[in-house]
Amino acid sequence: MSKKAFALRLDPAVYAAIERLAAAELRSSNAEIEILLREALERRGIRVSATPAPRRGRPSKQDD
Repeated sequence: MSKKAFALRLDPAVYAAIERLAAAELRSSNAEIEILLREALERRGIRVSATPAPRRGRPSKQDD
C-alpha cells in the first residue's frame, strides 16, 4: 500500500497534543493524524474506505 507523502505545518501545541494522544493509544503520530482525519471526515458524512493491504508472504502454488 502506497501512501501520499506531503508536508503538514501544525501549531506546536496541536502537534504536542497529537503526540500525547498517539502515545496513549500506542500509535505513531502519523497514524494518529490519519485516524483523526478519518473521524473528522466521517462526522461530516464522508466515508473513506480503507485501501486494501498488499498480500504478504510467499505466493501460493496456485498463483503460478
